[in-house]
Amino acid sequence: MNKIPYYALLVLLLVPANALLAADSGNFEIGSTNFLLNGNAFQIRCGEVHFARIPREYWAHRLRMVHAMGLNTVCAYLFWDIHEPEPGNFNFSGNADVAEFCRAAQREGLKVVLRPGPYACAEWDFGGLPYWLLKNDSLKVRTQDAAFMNACHNYLLAVGRQLAPLQISRGGPIIMVQVENEYGGFGNDRLYLLKLRDYLKEAGFDVPFFTCDPPECIRNDASPDIFCAINFGKNPEANFKLLREIRPTGPLMVSEYYPGWFDVWGEKHHLGDTPRLVREIGWMLAHDASFSIYMVHGGTTFGFNSGANSPPYRPQTSSYDYDAPISEAGWDTAKYHELRKAISEHLLPDEVLPPIPPRNPVIMISSTELDLVAPLMANLPAPEKFVHPPTFEHIDQSHGCVLYRSKLPAGEAGTLKITEVHDYALIFIDGKRIGTLDRRNGLNSIQMPVRTASASLDILVEAMGRVNVGPDLLDHKGITDKVELISGSGTNEIENWAVFKLPLDDREISLPKYQYGHATNVPAFYHGTFYLKRIGDTFLDVSSWTKGVVWVNGHNLGRYWNIGPQQTLYCPAPWLKTGKNEIIVFELENSQKAVVTGLDEPILDDLKIK
Repeated sequence: MNKIPYYALLVLLLVPANALLAADSGNFEIGSTNFLLNGNAFQIRCGEVHFARIPREYWAHRLRMVHAMGLNTVCAYLFWDIHEPEPGNFNFSGNADVAEFCRAAQREGLKVVLRPGPYACAEWDFGGLPYWLLKNDSLKVRTQDAAFMNACHNYLLAVGRQLAPLQISRGGPIIMVQVENEYGGFGNDRLYLLKLRDYLKEAGFDVPFFTCDPPECIRNDASPDIFCAINFGKNPEANFKLLREIRPTGPLMVSEYYPGWFDVWGEKHHLGDTPRLVREIGWMLAHDASFSIYMVHGGTTFGFNSGANSPPYRPQTSSYDYDAPISEAGWDTAKYHELRKAISEHLLPDEVLPPIPPRNPVIMISSTELDLVAPLMANLPAPEKFVHPPTFEHIDQSHGCVLYRSKLPAGEAGTLKITEVHDYALIFIDGKRIGTLDRRNGLNSIQMPVRTASASLDILVEAMGRVNVGPDLLDHKGITDKVELISGSGTNEIENWAVFKLPLDDREISLPKYQYGHATNVPAFYHGTFYLKRIGDTFLDVSSWTKGVVWVNGHNLGRYWNIGPQQTLYCPAPWLKTGKNEIIVFELENSQKAVVTGLDEPILDDLKIK
């Protein structure tokens, strides 16, 4: 074998990576009837995959699954909040390394349609917008408000630094970039969209731009300066006819075609209509209409990132399975095989689908008792003092809980009114719980008992997820205005609060002081360990608990709530270890048994409260 001379290796090492990519640069255009890839007609067969909802170690597996189903493109949202968790503090590393996700897609032979925001929706907290925007009470999101646009500008320039070098024009996989998302359902300011488009150009993007909207909103923001796609869940023939009324020429594309739907707490698990899905995908394939299946793989909204719909307020589950063709754990489903068969009938002459990757190993974990407990009220941080109760955002807290503590004077029975609780509150008088307020029910008041002496009032508020779409998008967490005591003698506002920040972050879950035992009917941390001889994916059964959060080896698996429909939390193998593993549960209410078991299948359709 001939060896490469040392000086030649040195030259290669000194050549910038972008220059190497440019040698294989290509071209993607929007033609009069088709998309054109290097001058040839190209039908986009795409599926949406959110890298933030998948452990980085599994990106390659999920992308291979996408390709093996017959798709040639992957669509990727960026969620602004994970890339700029605090103003000017950008994060594109670890599970936020979107550039590596795009490179992984390219290695798999997939093109990329990029959806950088700034607004995403996607059942993600605040639609992907960062919580710190809400610290400015006068800021108006998704408008030409100067403060909002300046923040968008800085963010999109940061995105460009990461991803502009990965466009097809520079040898990368990115062929199109979306401007905002479904803006027609929010407003009709086309100049706002054009300014965002110009920010993306300034950031270095030169591939085609596009907007998308559902049929009922598409006329609100369709601009002749930006390619227009449509979103729908059925009847492509009728919806493309509507699109043709707005855009008489150009390729047809549905940028969100729904195979299922997301779940919310307290409502039945959603399932899609597989025969209709396969039939309609077949119709689009036969009529040269491009599509993106939202979601082809939903994954999991780990941590505190699940959003909510409103009105009425309906927080979403941690599982984002979506009844997608590729399940939450990356499994091929019956829907997957039906779609693969349909797509295989429309492949290009020289196109061959790769084999379906095997499923990742799954393990069961025997019942593990969490025998150490740390009651929350005995493990509080130092408080901050406020006259009026602040929101989470105004104390620089994104997620978790806040405990508000004040004094109630002696007096007659009455009503405690909170304007408003966002989103779930436990009320205590002198340490004794007297009730719960749940924003889903629209209740903001609770009856107060007679008090023969002054009493301590505790209001523990959990943030369940900021609204991600609709008129209630500006969704502050905590107590959003004031607390009043109403009785026969009048209405009095309660002031002078001690406020305990409980973000439930990595630092906080390492601080509780545990003891052996079990807490009853009080918020508490529980700790346990289990040992594994081998690792694999598993599904933690949390059905014996009531409401809270689970961490395994420091990884936040998400929220659980016994009302269902979700009763398990997906725990991926890369977050487990052979030997000793640590599990922490923060339980807000009460557990029947402080145990957790690892199952080999998820429970996503067990609704306890209807």
